[in-house]
Amino acid sequence: MSKSAMSKAIRQAAGCSIAQADAAVEAVLATIVEGVKTEGRFSLIGFGSFSKSERPARQGRNPKTGEAIDIAASTSIKFSTSVALKKSL
Repeated sequence: MSKSAMSKAIRQAAGCSIAQADAAVEAVLATIVEGVKTEGRFSLIGFGSFSKSERPARQGRNPKTGEAIDIAASTSIKFSTSVALKKSL
């Protein structure tokens, strides 16, 4: 599901305007990102958890030339589904 599809589903369920639904989607996503940044984890009981994932620096290869390249360390967000959600799927 895309953000626009999620916004449309919210509009239909809540009977609100396009702007209000778009703002709600943006607010939820921003809250999740901020929770992961500050706490390292954001959990929604019955849905899943978002957590910070650290990737160390490493060496890789350019697939075209075979030349060794350095890949910088990075941080990303990881999602794990809850047991209840896994059972319902």
